Amino acid sequence: MAELAGVSVRTLHHYDEIGLVRPSARTAAGYRAYSADDVERLREVLVYRRLGFGLREIAQLVGDSSTAVAHLRELRGLLLERRDHADAMVAAIDRELEARAKGLKVTAEEQLEMLGARLYDAIGGAYTATRRTDPRIAAQIFNALGDAQTVLNVGAGTGSYEPGDRDVTAVEPSAVMRAQRPAGSAPCVAAVAESLPFEDQSFDVAMAVSTVHHWADPIAGLREMRRVARRVVVLTFDTDEPGWQGRFWLTRDYLPEFAAVLAEFPSLAGMAAAIGGRAEPVPVPWDCADGLFEAYWRRPEAYLEDHVRRAVSVWTRVGPEAEQRAVRRLSDDLDSGRWAERNSDLADLDAADLGLRLLTT
Repeated sequence: MAELAGVSVRTLHHYDEIGLVRPSARTAAGYRAYSADDVERLREVLVYRRLGFGLREIAQLVGDSSTAVAHLRELRGLLLERRDHADAMVAAIDRELEARAKGLKVTAEEQLEMLGARLYDAIGGAYTATRRTDPRIAAQIFNALGDAQTVLNVGAGTGSYEPGDRDVTAVEPSAVMRAQRPAGSAPCVAAVAESLPFEDQSFDVAMAVSTVHHWADPIAGLREMRRVARRVVVLTFDTDEPGWQGRFWLTRDYLPEFAAVLAEFPSLAGMAAAIGGRAEPVPVPWDCADGLFEAYWRRPEAYLEDHVRRAVSVWTRVGPEAEQRAVRRLSDDLDSGRWAERNSDLADLDAADLGLRLLTT
């Protein structure tokens, strides 16, 4: 077993002694005999260990009553979070390499941030600086909540769009995001959408705002929302419409890789069916206060700002090469006037339908 798991026999003995992974039986010769359940528990312990958790924390994590599937989803969420952080760090290092190649001076503070010492703080600061509640989008969401008094906010992030006049419970798997929630905000439970730790019909309504695309299994998460609440309200994105990639000039002309990011995203019809709901468009105001991906459709210069891009996961997911190419081409087109010429029809619009949809039951 030790060789198979890649650990020492001494480590297995220690796990046994402290009650972390105890074999179900022993052979006649006194050797430890591990059952399939024991092996599954050992696997979970080793993954958490490699993620940097201490043994006491691991004992609490693997000792709860969650199913194996719930544990796997939690582990997957943690690994995705680590991957996103690693991708962001690579992008930051690439920016420093580019700055040095141009002969630009990089300060000591910037070096530490680029190499990760302050990277998480930088990401968090960008998110809270640009991602906030837009009152017009909020009005549409709150209207859909109706007279609900108890609200579950799934994938709650830092708390944008949580109604202040209702009894709200938040769910957020990311410790980084939970740490950014302001003082006095709704209580927040560390859990994933696909395995909500609540009884059936515990809430009047469950809501999810711009988060479904981060879930490991969106359909399973939506069904869980339907299970724990009498109604469901979800702000998401429509990829059903033919040619949807050309709906927004940024993805059409500069970032075609966006389509690959949503390649496995479920259809809008499939998501609506999962909750038994209907869809309505959510126009994005030209001066949208929430710095989501589509927010700056009439303010293209904003996409040249690094702190704006850092607050949107799309840019990390497409990778630094695609990001830098898109920013460079957009900058050139703004300078030459090509962007204004191609998008002159946007100048007089107060809002645009860029694919945001509100699913309601």
